[in-house]
Amino acid sequence: MNDKVFTKPIKKQFEFDAEVAAVFDDMLQRSVPFYKESQKITEFFALKQLQNGGLLYDLGCSTATLLLNIHRKINKSSTLIGLDNSEAMLDQARKKCEAYGANIEVYNADILDYDYLDAEVFISNYTLQFIRPLVREELVKKIANALKDEGVFIFSEKVISHHSKLNKDLIECYYDFKKEQGYSEYEIMQKREALENVLVPYSEEENIKMALNNGFSHCEVVFRWANFATFIAIR
Repeated sequence: MNDKVFTKPIKKQFEFDAEVAAVFDDMLQRSVPFYKESQKITEFFALKQLQNGGLLYDLGCSTATLLLNIHRKINKSSTLIGLDNSEAMLDQARKKCEAYGANIEVYNADILDYDYLDAEVFISNYTLQFIRPLVREELVKKIANALKDEGVFIFSEKVISHHSKLNKDLIECYYDFKKEQGYSEYEIMQKREALENVLVPYSEEENIKMALNNGFSHCEVVFRWANFATFIAIR
């Protein structure tokens, strides 16, 4: 289904409800620049890490698209677990997993409180930015503690610049991208208002510092377009 969520006046802050879940795959493709490319990079590093089997967690797995792509190429001894706190998203994920006969576990869970097993890979696609800054570092530390040595955390985030003019230009560049995807000025404005104080992005440097300060030995950007970036952090 096509994303038409913000063609009408907003009445609440953004949330991953049934209306959003129904169009989420389209929303991602049209709202996140080079989304497929960043996901292919994420998939590549995840598969490299799971060559000999292991456990992977996808935090904020939404409709399980990435998990399904990894499942198609995975070592059969690997376990894929998706966590999300939106039952509407998980309903879509379960339907897709069932349709493809994929042995993927998806659970309704709070990723801050979940009891993780030792894992080889953690993935987080545009999820940390929705976690309150006060507890975001606690989650990253919890991920690092659950990873085995040399395990990886691959995460994608919207990022900001602390240079005011550059940050303004990055936002304008992104809005031009959204217009090219068919979103109107009104839809762009509506979504921006709905996300106000819900999505709180860090800069590239702040994301790297957060990883290094909370249990990771290395962290760097492996893909970036304007104000969207994919990071890999190594335990």
